[in-house]
Amino acid sequence: MNKATMETLKDQVPEMLGLEEIVRIGVRKMLEIGLSAEVAEYVGRMGGVLTADKRSAIVCNGFHREREIFVGSGPVPVKVPRTRNRNGDKENFVSRLVPPYRRRSLAIDEAIPLLYLKGISGNDMAEVLGGLFGPGFAGASPANVMRLKSVWEKEYELWNSRDLSFARYCYIWVDGIYFNLRHGDSRLCVLVVIGATENGEKELVAVGGGYRESAESWSCIIRDIISRGLVPPRLAIGDGSLGFWSAKEVVMPETKGQRCWVHKTANVLDKLPKCVQKQAKPMIHEIYMSPTKALADKAFDRFINVFGPKYPKAAECLSKDRESLLNFYAFPAEHWKHIRTTNAIESTFATVRLRTDKTRGHGSMGTTLQMVFKLVDAASKGWQRLSGHKLIPKVLDNVKFVDGVEAKEKAA
Repeated sequence: MNKATMETLKDQVPEMLGLEEIVRIGVRKMLEIGLSAEVAEYVGRMGGVLTADKRSAIVCNGFHREREIFVGSGPVPVKVPRTRNRNGDKENFVSRLVPPYRRRSLAIDEAIPLLYLKGISGNDMAEVLGGLFGPGFAGASPANVMRLKSVWEKEYELWNSRDLSFARYCYIWVDGIYFNLRHGDSRLCVLVVIGATENGEKELVAVGGGYRESAESWSCIIRDIISRGLVPPRLAIGDGSLGFWSAKEVVMPETKGQRCWVHKTANVLDKLPKCVQKQAKPMIHEIYMSPTKALADKAFDRFINVFGPKYPKAAECLSKDRESLLNFYAFPAEHWKHIRTTNAIESTFATVRLRTDKTRGHGSMGTTLQMVFKLVDAASKGWQRLSGHKLIPKVLDNVKFVDGVEAKEKAA
């Protein structure tokens, strides 16, 4: 904003106005300036179009009828410039700033479906947006919310068919969340894959429908992303109840598997009486918090020796996944806190569950997948980069790590 514009605004803003009203005045003035520049550029660009008597065919012709545009600060009155074509052709000025029939900013259009996803029902939307943008706000009816949701469908379709050959994921986290929607004889489970990129950023890789325990469902997801160019990651992290593990051995056997310690701890404790759980829990923590694999193995054996004789089911629950529980020791220590558990995906699912708790019915499988995609995509804005991300290229290049430290080759 130049000095002259600021002085003009200063003259037009009365004292003691509220901040929102001042913002609206500023927005209105900037729209006027922008529209004037836009129509002037159009008339200048069309200057070569002439009438039969060599006059400019495109000329300014006043303004369209004033209408209100809703922006974040509330309604702003706008008059869009109009042009006339002396040749009688239909081509005339169409503003990109304020397109025909637009009644609100694109940011508000994007906010409506996001508010719905966050738990505001279609019936409550008008009241909520009226409080945010003023009582005259229009376009938040349940029918309009549904119309705007159609945008998600297109976004999901494009995203779900994108090329993955450019991406290299070092780690992936996998999990599923159930919905109250029938899928054949069972409830729908939305299967989600999140990956860690070369620079340590977490990205949503895949969202698909199926059965959480089904190797077939997971095989379809994995085969699809591999067919679009995905290079199998170095490590996959998930809990033990997934059909993913069977699918992984067939579709991408080169990827190591890391079982989630949070899920495993809960499963083991569930097989112990409450009177010994207080003793057992810190012993489990000692295993995966050990600085070396050798110490972890000793702590592992100690737990089996203490609880195995009296509680064989608990000991078996822990010991059957021993190798996959300790795979993280072959990766950089800086990454351990990220790859020992599925926390990267569990925290995101908390957002998804919040919305599903608010929604009585989720419609079809397609709309459910789109909703989860949008929710996870929105949650991804707050994802943090992995600690020690500079080591990821080494992991991708198969540099060997022992107990979290890069193994140095001995001199000959």
